Amino acid sequence: MLNLVLFGPPGAGKGTQSQKLIEKYQLVHLSTGDILRGEITQGTELGLEAKKLMDNGILVPDEVVIGMISNKLDANKEANGFIFDGFPRTVAQAEALDGLLASKKEAISVMIALEVNDDELEHRLLLRGKESGRPDDANPEVIRKRIHEYNSKTAPVAQFYKSQHKFKSINGIGSVDDIFHAVCGVIDAL
Repeated sequence: MLNLVLFGPPGAGKGTQSQKLIEKYQLVHLSTGDILRGEITQGTELGLEAKKLMDNGILVPDEVVIGMISNKLDANKEANGFIFDGFPRTVAQAEALDGLLASKKEAISVMIALEVNDDELEHRLLLRGKESGRPDDANPEVIRKRIHEYNSKTAPVAQFYKSQHKFKSINGIGSVDDIFHAVCGVIDAL
């Protein structure tokens, strides 16, 4: 089973690359952002709390996210593998994910990080905010807070996977197809 962590700051292209990887490798996409937005759309208690946090650029509590991921894994036991998009974001989450996967006799195969500089990220997110209407992508201050949150709390996760020899970095600036080719090169080498 291929279990891939697609890693990078908001706006790095994780969603775009995930869709292409899902098609090519027949994987199940586990985007914590999509899961949370679904809860928000449904107006669940979790969704309302998550919206309040997300609108302020704050991360949703780990135990909530791990529980949602466990449910998704259990619902897709016959999958070829999973793409974890937007998770783990902290070392504690990475450890919890490793524990969850180990309990299901699985493990992360590789973490692929899409590297994009902060100015390009802000530009991409503002464009996405205009096109999608997502409030968290329309406010430059919230965008900068999200990027700072990523850089301070999430980037150490890369070191966690480096210590397991599972980390690969890809330049996230270029054409979608060139980036996809580089990502596939990493996966195919497994």
